[in-house]
Amino acid sequence: MKWAVRICKKYLTEVRSRSSIAQGLDVVLRALSDPIRRQILVSVRDHEIAAGAIARRFADISRPAVSQHLRVLEAAELVTVRAEGNRRLYLARPERLAAARDFIETMWCGSPQCLQRPGEAHERATMQPKQSTSVGEDR
Repeated sequence: MKWAVRICKKYLTEVRSRSSIAQGLDVVLRALSDPIRRQILVSVRDHEIAAGAIARRFADISRPAVSQHLRVLEAAELVTVRAEGNRRLYLARPERLAAARDFIETMWCGSPQCLQRPGEAHERATMQPKQSTSVGEDR
């Protein structure tokens, strides 16, 4: 458990100490690098969910581990946390994914023309030119 606290402190320190957009992007991408955190983020995308309810969705990992994942998402500002009595409610902040989306879009051309070009080039390279034959023409 001590390693989990150290990791959480590391993420909190990174989020607080880094100021540039690129460095913020690094924190977001690291938070998204874990499949459990991505699943948690999807589950809180549309509505607030209590930490206990989130933990129940992951029977194969402990509640402290889920809490650790939630802290990492909170440190990366990918979720908001609201206290309601003794419960903590989590909700995704999709606007924090904008920098990651923008970065990925610079690396991936999403236009149909861009996607067609490599396929068309491959098709042209592998196609044999067709010979025209007309009726009555001798070979």
